[in-house]
Amino acid sequence: MITKLDKNATRKKRHARVRAKLSGTSARPRLNVFRSNQHIYAQVIDDLNGVTLASASTLDKELSLESSNNVEAAKKVGELVAKRAVEKGISSVVFDRGGYLYHGRIQALADAARENGLQF
Repeated sequence: MITKLDKNATRKKRHARVRAKLSGTSARPRLNVFRSNQHIYAQVIDDLNGVTLASASTLDKELSLESSNNVEAAKKVGELVAKRAVEKGISSVVFDRGGYLYHGRIQALADAARENGLQF
């Protein structure tokens, strides 16, 4: 009998594999992305000190989005997290896509972050 895992369990396994090899430092923190059905969240994390240096999500009031679960919203979050990271003096990050495929909202967020000053 074939057992079928749900998509999120498969994603978490994929993410755990990636995280075993990937870590953020204070010189080059990790840009982590979490995507839910309704929102998208991005954090710049220093794993050595266990500190979140910058964050942005579709829940931020300053974005004032019409829809929070599409590619346009992900672009805005990418711009905002990059702007906040650059203000804190962070220019180079390690991209952690959270086990999601590099496609759609994840790709839009990454491209927008690159355009606004983050290098990865």
